[in-house]
Amino acid sequence: MKFRTTILLIIFSFTLLLLWDKWISYNTETLTPPEPVTADQTNTTTLKENELSSDLPSVNKLDAKNIAPVEKLEKEEKTGEVLLLENSKLKISLNTFGGTLEYAELKDQVSEEYPNGKVVLFDKSNRSVYLAETGIISLGGKKEKLPDHLTLFEVKQQGSDTVKLTAERNGVSLTKTFTILLNSYVVKVTHDLINTGNREVRTGVYYQLSRDSEPPLGGSSFYNTYTGPVIYTEKGKFEKVSFSDIEESKQDHVQTANDGWLGIIQHYYVGAWIFKNGLEREFYTRKLKNDKYSVGAIQLSDELQPGQTQTFTNLLYVGPQYQEDLKKLENGLDLVVDYGMLTLIAKPIFWLLDKLYNIVGNWGWAIVSLTIIIKLLFFPLTAASYKSMAKMKAVTPKIMKIREQFKESKMQLNNAMMDLYKKEKINPLGGCLPILIQIPVFIALYWVLLASAEIRNAPWIFWITDLSKPDPYFILPIVMAVTMFIQMRLNPAPPDPLQAKIMMFMPIVFSIFFFFFPSGLVLYWLVNNVVSIAQQWSIMRKLNVRAG
Repeated sequence: MKFRTTILLIIFSFTLLLLWDKWISYNTETLTPPEPVTADQTNTTTLKENELSSDLPSVNKLDAKNIAPVEKLEKEEKTGEVLLLENSKLKISLNTFGGTLEYAELKDQVSEEYPNGKVVLFDKSNRSVYLAETGIISLGGKKEKLPDHLTLFEVKQQGSDTVKLTAERNGVSLTKTFTILLNSYVVKVTHDLINTGNREVRTGVYYQLSRDSEPPLGGSSFYNTYTGPVIYTEKGKFEKVSFSDIEESKQDHVQTANDGWLGIIQHYYVGAWIFKNGLEREFYTRKLKNDKYSVGAIQLSDELQPGQTQTFTNLLYVGPQYQEDLKKLENGLDLVVDYGMLTLIAKPIFWLLDKLYNIVGNWGWAIVSLTIIIKLLFFPLTAASYKSMAKMKAVTPKIMKIREQFKESKMQLNNAMMDLYKKEKINPLGGCLPILIQIPVFIALYWVLLASAEIRNAPWIFWITDLSKPDPYFILPIVMAVTMFIQMRLNPAPPDPLQAKIMMFMPIVFSIFFFFFPSGLVLYWLVNNVVSIAQQWSIMRKLNVRAG
């Protein structure tokens, strides 16, 4: 197989990959311009309840006969106090208006894109809105307003790692307790429901994440990663529900289950409600006002008699997509690391990369080691490809002579070429099939290096201080271009002079193309080229084929 065909196959694969990214990007673009939400600079928030009534969920499946639709709320303004909780990894802000978590700073996740130099996940600012909200809704025949995320709560207890808020309305008291766990990205959230009235009540406790469709800071225009809601159940497994599908009412996901969790993911990070009980839950997704979208779940309370209490304790994860940590926290939570359609291949690749990191202690050297291992695993295939190319290079003078001899007759040219291939025992496709088999592995590795949060901010050597970002001095892409040129010289030259000139420019084009890709991916490609050159040169030497 000629080298140009290999290059064209790789370019074709990249083109498909980038087209897929752009298609996803197009289908997740903001369809209506967002209306900024003003953040009060005095640590208070003022909201009009009648403007937010559409934010409340409603039960569709679990108890359809007893739904009490939420009507318009009173036209009154509410102000809330902002409370701060933090540990070594996480700083969060809770607003007593609704008991809403409206700010989450990841203290150990450095980023130049954010004002404080740290990644902010939950936020309520002029740039973005991303909130964690909870509350209860009435399931009785009478339409009643109960404590929810549009209710002003009172502070019952406040500490450095725990806040307890309480509110009572229409015979139902709700106490929310937020406890930020030690040295963790997890917040334990407890809801205590008390029937303070004189009649039986039944409610639904809802947990939701609300977010606008603005892309997170630090993204790239050269590749796209998924940002949006996800739902996991044993029945439906991992389901993405894009903002565009919600906008067009085309969302399709499991609605009721006795297991599962929900979240909103973005590049490297996730916010997720994790349910630590076996109660049935109804999942929902919907479009709100001001370019906001929500994903949530409702769990039904018992039929509470006067004076009775019921407690719901669940978890909220706000942090990076560290796969080992997520696996321990909840079944299927590690699937938020978005490897796309090649997850089945990408997962083992990351597993091996992680094991190598534990040995060498550096993600850059782990990538180098992984590349060498993959090249060795595929050596039988690549050896067949290189032998075919070496044989083609050896008979290139004969091919050129045949082309010149039969340039006026295409049929005679083809017959003469086939005779030559039979005589020299050359398979024209011998170098193509091994490359085709390796392309899915390369694309899977592309996603591993692009999506794995563990590689974010990971240094290699010298000037490479973050393998998830492009090489700041373009050294790796330039060196990679040199190795491509050397590899090209080891292969048969195209018989067409125009094609030969085009192939001469390919290393330059590819190096420019890789200027904007993560340096970890360029490092893989560079090492792959160096090992390929060594393997190919060795095979050509055994076959007595000269390079050049």
